[in-house]
Amino acid sequence: MDKKKKLNVKIDEKIGEGIYANFFMITNSPSEFILDFGRIAPGLADAKILSRIFTTPQHAKQLLDVLQKNIDNFEDKYGEIKIPGHKDDKGIGFKV
Repeated sequence: MDKKKKLNVKIDEKIGEGIYANFFMITNSPSEFILDFGRIAPGLADAKILSRIFTTPQHAKQLLDVLQKNIDNFEDKYGEIKIPGHKDDKGIGFKV
């Protein structure tokens, strides 16, 4: 009978403050995925990348799965997340 081991996760105070990102880019090679998180402001031509994460394809797929589960849970609790430019869009939000 396997017992689940407890994982202690620690976070540095500066990292724990977090950053706000509203711009994302993902690129990949056969051996890794690169996730860039950045910020862009309306009317500006440039986005600034604030964080870059390198990960394996297997971990990227695990991230996709856990993110989808969290989005499903969020929408079950708070309703559908609307995305400007997608179906039923009323044209509200930033235009890029």
